[in-house]
Amino acid sequence: MLLERLERYYDQAPRSAARAEVIGPFTLFVKQGGGFAYYARPSIGSTEFAADDVDRVRARQRQLEVPESFEWVAETSPGLSGAILASGLKVHRHPLQVLERPMTVPEVSDIILRLVSVDDNLARVSAVGRVAFGSPGTAISEVGLEALASAAPASVESQQQRLRSGLTVTAAAFTAEGDPVAAGSHQPVDEVSEIVGVGTLPAYRRRGIGAALTALLVEDALARGVRTVFLSAGDADVARLYERVGFRRIGTACIAEP
Repeated sequence: MLLERLERYYDQAPRSAARAEVIGPFTLFVKQGGGFAYYARPSIGSTEFAADDVDRVRARQRQLEVPESFEWVAETSPGLSGAILASGLKVHRHPLQVLERPMTVPEVSDIILRLVSVDDNLARVSAVGRVAFGSPGTAISEVGLEALASAAPASVESQQQRLRSGLTVTAAAFTAEGDPVAAGSHQPVDEVSEIVGVGTLPAYRRRGIGAALTALLVEDALARGVRTVFLSAGDADVARLYERVGFRRIGTACIAEP
């Protein structure tokens, strides 16, 4: 039932910013305006997939000039991986985790954690995620605040709109000087919300900032009436960090790309 609940969430969450096209056993989400470029997912109830089905979606994605990207949960759609691989795509697998107990979070010194508003420098906050996911994992390096200027997006209009409407809630960790060093969001739909985009600048990693930021997002989600909080970890190392603070693995989130 939990996986079914997440599947309904996966089907509903993109619809606030994308139109949906049904192509065979898939639903292709195509973004409207700026913001995140979406993907195709198995339509709810679809259980059989063939490489030809995947090829048809990819042809439509190329026609629309959007990424040839697919997302699904391995346990919910066990027959999809074979069709995806037969179409020539590469599959990335990520631990799918759900909050099981109240989070236990280490204290973080010299860092201010708070929710972000439209009055903040959203371009700089967004740049944190771009830099962090450009160097995935938990390894520390010298990449820090100096990298933010070149990673800032040209426009934050869609992000401002989602913050105003409550479709996305973003939190960030700041130095005492006001520089963002970590950021992440959650996206509530009814009683379910996904923690997304939690990333810390490599120079500030392994200080508990990511866990503390996640705890702040969880606290906000629960205050909004959310009962199920989940996330997809970048890899097994990141998943172990989340397990230590209250999440447990329930499945595998898959992403396929050329």
